[in-house]
Amino acid sequence: MRLSRPRIAALADEQFNADAKEVLQPIASKGAVLNIFRTMANHPSLAKRWMVFANHILGKSTLDAKERELVILRIGFLCNAGYEWGQHVVIARRVGLTDEEILLAQTGPQSSGISPLYGLLLQATDELHGDAHISDVTWQGLVEHYNDQQMMDLVFTVGQYNLVSMALNSFGVQLDEGIPGWDLR
Repeated sequence: MRLSRPRIAALADEQFNADAKEVLQPIASKGAVLNIFRTMANHPSLAKRWMVFANHILGKSTLDAKERELVILRIGFLCNAGYEWGQHVVIARRVGLTDEEILLAQTGPQSSGISPLYGLLLQATDELHGDAHISDVTWQGLVEHYNDQQMMDLVFTVGQYNLVSMALNSFGVQLDEGIPGWDLR
């Protein structure tokens, strides 16, 4: 975590105004409201609009869930976003990534024993993070596996989680209970 305390508070349930309650109701109805959403409750109109896009990326994307999570973990790692990393370790495990595969997001596209597709996905993430552009070589490798919609979802996934990492780091959103750190514990 870059900050040991929040700059923008994660609101308690009793601090939610009517708009925040409305926006967070679908999340609250499924269980615990995570600190990212409690922080976004400070700006319900932004949260409402952002959550539509975030829902597409996380739940309606054309990317395979394991591949999506690998990319999200990589951009979270590149952005040094401990909150993002920890939350997506949990999700990555849920969709079937092993801890060894999860750690590829830290070691990167040149990792030994990495599959060609995973290497391309990590390379594309690195290129988008470093240059806001996927090189021709990486693009050509990926289009052997992905159609146009998947390529669009890949770029928007990296962009979404780069943005989220910036927000989490800058707002100082703290880890939720039981969420792993960089060492997966």
